[in-house]
Amino acid sequence: MHYSEDDRQYHIGLRQGDAGEYVILPGDPKRCEKIAQYFENPKLVADSREYVTYTGYVDGTKVSVTSTGIGGPSAAIAMEELTKVGAKTFIRVGTCGGIDLDVKGGDLVIATGAIRAEGTSKEYAPIEFPAVANIDIVNSLKAASEKLGYTSHTGIVQCKDSFYGQHSPQTMPVSYELENKWEAWKRLGCLASEMESAALFVVASYLKVRVGSVFLVVANQEREKAKLENPVVHDTDMAIKTAIEAIKILKG
Repeated sequence: MHYSEDDRQYHIGLRQGDAGEYVILPGDPKRCEKIAQYFENPKLVADSREYVTYTGYVDGTKVSVTSTGIGGPSAAIAMEELTKVGAKTFIRVGTCGGIDLDVKGGDLVIATGAIRAEGTSKEYAPIEFPAVANIDIVNSLKAASEKLGYTSHTGIVQCKDSFYGQHSPQTMPVSYELENKWEAWKRLGCLASEMESAALFVVASYLKVRVGSVFLVVANQEREKAKLENPVVHDTDMAIKTAIEAIKILKG
């Protein structure tokens, strides 16, 4: 179904053929131009709301980058509409906060699955259904990070809707629930916290497309609490390069 007056998708502003089969999904629209610089012959094809899209080529294969904004609802919209215009393989590139003490700022986290502590995925699947990344994308991201010499961790991430619920849980009316569950995630070896993967993984299962996620660890609040070294890193270039290299591996 189209909600626009022409054949463009209502939110992302793309028509059939505007996007490649492979799409990188950052959150920040301003990050799209940076990612597109790794494409051959990149072109800005749409700029609508939080959704900015560039399309170009990686080793001759048509690829795109589309920003999704923050959180599951807008990420799910992007995946739904990109799939309608021909995209089939998605790699989320973003940032996360470390949880496990072995995860340091400047490392990469590659998600194998996500804790569904957000709302979007619940409108697609019962809570018993797991949010799991595509294994081929996970393996390609891991191989890419190793080839590039980056420190990466592979495992479960936590997805939430409230950024400040993570960083200041004691201030929230439901502090008892947030703090107790955070302790559970730590005991279960959860690597990091972010905001989009659970929705993307579940929506991809429904749409029968492939998705994976790679994140730069900005910092780790648990390392800070434990008085361990806690570097703070904001440059996402390592995660971007890993995603580009993974696409090269995936397409053979």
